[in-house]
Amino acid sequence: MAAALTILGIETSCDETAAAVVRRTPEGIGKILSNAVLSQVKDHAPFGGVVPEVAARAHILHQERMVAMALRDADVGLSEIDAVAATAGPGLSGGLLVGLTMAKAMAFAEGKPFLAINHLEGHALTPRLLGNCQFPYLLLLVSGGHSQFQLVRGVGDYVRLGTTVDDALGEAFDKTAKLLGLGYPGGPQVETLAAKGDGKRFAFPRPMKSRVGCDFSFSGLKTAVRETAMALPHITEQDGADICASFQQAVVETVSDRVRHACTMFRERTGHAARFPFIVAGGVAANQALRHALEQVAGEQDVELIVPPIHLCTDNAAMIAWAGAERLALGQEDDWSAAVRPRWPLDRISAPAYGSGRLGAKA
Repeated sequence: MAAALTILGIETSCDETAAAVVRRTPEGIGKILSNAVLSQVKDHAPFGGVVPEVAARAHILHQERMVAMALRDADVGLSEIDAVAATAGPGLSGGLLVGLTMAKAMAFAEGKPFLAINHLEGHALTPRLLGNCQFPYLLLLVSGGHSQFQLVRGVGDYVRLGTTVDDALGEAFDKTAKLLGLGYPGGPQVETLAAKGDGKRFAFPRPMKSRVGCDFSFSGLKTAVRETAMALPHITEQDGADICASFQQAVVETVSDRVRHACTMFRERTGHAARFPFIVAGGVAANQALRHALEQVAGEQDVELIVPPIHLCTDNAAMIAWAGAERLALGQEDDWSAAVRPRWPLDRISAPAYGSGRLGAKA
């Protein structure tokens, strides 16, 4: 039987500087030994969003300390690590370069394998870190940079069923918050204010609802929110609450509709008539209104809804270490030529898309 694997993971794709140590037993059971995350929210809040250069500089300042913290919290030495894994993409080039370079240096110095991990694969494999989640399963990833459905057939084997044709859902939340002067990050601010509002006051569109497939589109919804806000002579606190509630209601109905279509596509692609796992990951998964709606849809569709704890839904290094462990268990590793990939689709069929526009531009 193969030995247990202990992996050091590094995550620097956006505005969290993170390091973690994860152990995978020969039977495939995962255990998080440490998971250190340093948020840069305060650094970016004055700008209303993530500034790439500010993020990269912060990673340079704090990455070594976070790795040391992760090793100390796990009570393991670097020599006891079986491999070093780091996010290679998708994400911000400067930040990715910081983490990837450090991971390579540590692996080289210790003579250990190195693994360049797709950040989205970290999200995709997280449910297997948490328990006995068997392939295949359906993944909905909703965050500031990604909104997509993936059919997860195995480690490294993914099929993208749908994605956003324009903006990611988390971006729509952040832009709505910025428009109303609610601060950054926008998602929690919008959710809090929405609880005080009337979700029926403004008739915002439900983009792509009832259309064939499970693609998303949030640009039109974002525009409708802006036009509504600009049409008001003065935005009172109640106006803001009603806008947030109406926006959130539109999101909930839209995503619920897309999930129903995705479940149908999953069954068509896999021939899986029985109950299957439906995973929701990404920062937007923390929204309680959306989570409640997804619970209802999961009941309608007879699927097992799995939402990881919020600290494993947002950017973290434990998921990167686990993805590295899953790959290393299959005999996979990367060489020193592995480069950062700011645009890196999870599936092998969809070509990376650059700039704004059609399917996959945010992937």
